[in-house]
Amino acid sequence: MADTTGDRPGTGDRPGTGDRPGTGDRPGIGDRSDTGAALAERIDTLMPRAKADLAELVAIPSVADPRQFPPEECHRAARWVADAFTEAGLLDVRLEETPDGSHAVVGHRPGPEGSPTVLLYCHYDVQPPLDEAAWNSPPFTLTERDGRWYGRGSADCKGNIVMHLTALRALRALGDDLPVGLKFVAEGSEEQGTGGLEAYVAAHPGDICADALLICDTGNAAVGRPTATTALRGLANVVVTVSTLGGDLHSGMFGGPAPDALAALIQMLSTLRGPDGGTRIDGLDCTGTWTGVPYAEEQFRADASVLDGVRLTGSGSVADRLWARPAVTVLGIDCAPVVGSAAAVPARARARVSLRVPPGTDSDAALAALTAHLTAAAPWGARVSIEKEGTGSPFRAATDGPAYRAMGRAMEQAYGRPMEFLGQGGSIPLCNVLAETCPDAEIILMGVEEPRCLIHAPDESVDPTEIRNMALVEALFLLDYAANH
Repeated sequence: MADTTGDRPGTGDRPGTGDRPGTGDRPGIGDRSDTGAALAERIDTLMPRAKADLAELVAIPSVADPRQFPPEECHRAARWVADAFTEAGLLDVRLEETPDGSHAVVGHRPGPEGSPTVLLYCHYDVQPPLDEAAWNSPPFTLTERDGRWYGRGSADCKGNIVMHLTALRALRALGDDLPVGLKFVAEGSEEQGTGGLEAYVAAHPGDICADALLICDTGNAAVGRPTATTALRGLANVVVTVSTLGGDLHSGMFGGPAPDALAALIQMLSTLRGPDGGTRIDGLDCTGTWTGVPYAEEQFRADASVLDGVRLTGSGSVADRLWARPAVTVLGIDCAPVVGSAAAVPARARARVSLRVPPGTDSDAALAALTAHLTAAAPWGARVSIEKEGTGSPFRAATDGPAYRAMGRAMEQAYGRPMEFLGQGGSIPLCNVLAETCPDAEIILMGVEEPRCLIHAPDESVDPTEIRNMALVEALFLLDYAANH
């Protein structure tokens, strides 16, 4: 059963409220307004360099799939990242091969004695461009249009790489010593989900574990709305195959009584949703609620490009459906294509089904429920086989520690409004590995990837003001966290 009670992200005292930057006698923050202004001014001067760096990175088609792009491109991106962070002041920056064959870029810089340690995370691999004809500019050429910078990886996640670099360069302009110890890792196969870094973390915790882990692969609720992502859905993916005949049959001679495997599959898949289109799977709680920052329906329709007159599926708030409840998606179906199809009753059909799992629900239990539901839904005695493709656990961050308080103050100082909490429908399996490997660390998900970025889609873009402001947030956080640790 989904856990929808107890302490939820977004309830209680929100970091960034109460004693705010510049008020009261909080040590190290009220007396740093001049430093904050100097950082902001320095970051503004660094933005042309940030754009040039992002243009170089976007030009490297670092898709971690050798079936689509040469592996040398990923190695070239890894080398670029290593050189850039060495120049920015990190030490022993090196490429470490992970069990899936990708390279993680790992480095560090010691801080003053007694200072906390912070990990900076990002990934340099990107999604494939998909339909290049659907792009309004070349996917691997950074192109400015209407105030945004377009290109594959401009937001996810090369924009976050540039944000890290800009923050570090701005801090070093104030003096060569950084206020905290730093660890750095850039992943090379995050988009493929092959688990290279997860395995590396478990085997090399000393390279990764820190007091605070900044996982910069998410972003704000909208441009100008400072947000930490505190909940991630997990996943359970299966491939279901339905067989009904020894072979395809002429639909004129046998159609009617002959059991149609594709029709059986369609009927099975239709049972995964209720009349309102919401996910309904036997044995899973599909009634969870979200109490963090809301997601207005009009904003969601715009962000998701929902066509006029088409209704959203499910019931409850958009945030409930997106972050607190299971969500099923049929990712693909193997059957005869329209062009080239014959007048035949299909003997076999299969589908790839993905189930997103909210925090509080065990992903293995969700996989079992999905498998049992599909098996029970098979009509006419059709033979069903279900192959487990993979699972990933959901994640919920603890938000009551000193790093979250420091991040709340930094976001409010940079944006002029309190930090909010957001859920995310996607999965980042690394977060659960980090939570298990570094149990005392605070994990903060943040970054430059707001909804208009269209990550994973054609015309991915980033708003440069988010790179600027999130670089300022990170720099302010490192100062505040050191002063108040």
